[in-house]
Amino acid sequence: MTKVLNADALPGPTELKRVKRRRPGLLVANAIVLVLAAMAVTTIFTNPRFEWNTVAKYFFEIRVLKGIGVSIGMTAATMALSLVSGTVVALMRMGESRLMSTAAAAFIWVFRSIPMLVQLLFWYNLAALFPTLSLGIPWGPRFITFDSNTVIGPLTAAIIGLTLHETAYIAELIRSGLLAVPDGQRQAASALGLTPAQIFFRITLPQALRVIVPPMGNELISLLKATSLVSVITLADLLYSVQLIYAKNFQTVPLLIVAAIWYMIITGVITLLQQRLERRLGRHTLISADRAGKAKRIEHSV
Repeated sequence: MTKVLNADALPGPTELKRVKRRRPGLLVANAIVLVLAAMAVTTIFTNPRFEWNTVAKYFFEIRVLKGIGVSIGMTAATMALSLVSGTVVALMRMGESRLMSTAAAAFIWVFRSIPMLVQLLFWYNLAALFPTLSLGIPWGPRFITFDSNTVIGPLTAAIIGLTLHETAYIAELIRSGLLAVPDGQRQAASALGLTPAQIFFRITLPQALRVIVPPMGNELISLLKATSLVSVITLADLLYSVQLIYAKNFQTVPLLIVAAIWYMIITGVITLLQQRLERRLGRHTLISADRAGKAKRIEHSV
């Protein structure tokens, strides 16, 4: 015989109890993390060799603050130049001209292959290869001649080396973002009568930015940390400034902690700005998706 269930006998929604799934592995992992964190905090604040009083003494020292300004200035200038040159190289790489595409690919290959430290040392010692630099007609007369040691100083060599290195990576980031947008959307938007500029700024760019911004933020943070390499060419950035201080007072570890904390603070600010930019781009997601949907519909109809 078939047993008929009574609906009134079934428990109601309020009578159901939610039973949490037991995860003993997760509890063990959490316990291990808490123990390791407690050990790290205890070691940091109980070991007198960290010399936190010395860290506090030099944290806002004027030479350290000037070094921070140099590091941030180099990062901003290099990123601005790299964005412009990287966009040009990316467009050349994606262009129809085989010669320009090959030249862009060769540029990316060369400057991604050579380590950044090698490039900094090369540009700093450019005078050994070219004692003078000049402007004029190729294979013709020279109008202006400069002494290489005068033109290529530590700051100039650092910006040139960092910019060329970053341009190669940013070009690939921009190219990947542009390639992530289906070409059919551009064709459909063109069929709607949009100009190339309108297609780029209304269809391609909003979608490409969502792909470009996260890795670009990581690249900016990497660039900030890479500025510490300019200390080898005696440029007074943050790291070189603390090196000058501990070379006199022999407080190596506390001064390195000062530099590390400042790098962490600047990186945290960049991360917050990146997250805010990503949220701002997310506000236009629906608008971009609606435009992309219209373009897709036109694409299918075409």
